[in-house]
Amino acid sequence: MSKTEIATLGGGCFWCLEAVYDDLKGVLEVESGYAGGHVVNPSYEQVCTGRTGHAEVVRIEYDPSVVSFKDLLDVFFTIHDPTTLNRQGADVGPQYRSVIFYHTPEQKRIAEETIAEVNASGLWKDKLVTEVTAINSYTRAEDYHQEYFAHNPYQGYCRVVIAPKVAKFRKQYLERLKK
Repeated sequence: MSKTEIATLGGGCFWCLEAVYDDLKGVLEVESGYAGGHVVNPSYEQVCTGRTGHAEVVRIEYDPSVVSFKDLLDVFFTIHDPTTLNRQGADVGPQYRSVIFYHTPEQKRIAEETIAEVNASGLWKDKLVTEVTAINSYTRAEDYHQEYFAHNPYQGYCRVVIAPKVAKFRKQYLERLKK
């Protein structure tokens, strides 16, 4: 059995990130949660106030022999806008910030190098505002947030916001999708 690793990423609404990473080859588990805050075991309602310091994140368990941390970040920087501070579309507040919570010094190095590469590439007109910070806390989100898109594909937010992101990802990364 291969050794697995964990990545924790925040790029706006966790439902969007979860729906994309669920489809990526080498990803074994994706869980929605909250990271980076100062309140122990916060609720969704608390995080939504923007006062707990948490970001909505996904915790990704992956097989690095199939998909690398760098690969996860390459997807990350194409499925959300990492140039807007504390905002993704209509979702506004620090809980929607673009952030990479690293678990190891190697993840920190790769994150910083990838941000520099993306900035130099011109992929985005503006410079990235993505934070790179050590993981200090993580709380699993409530059950109703888990696999939200899969369970609610016809809900308005899912149809208007998540479905187009998933479609763009699937088109761009067709060869990297789970079968």
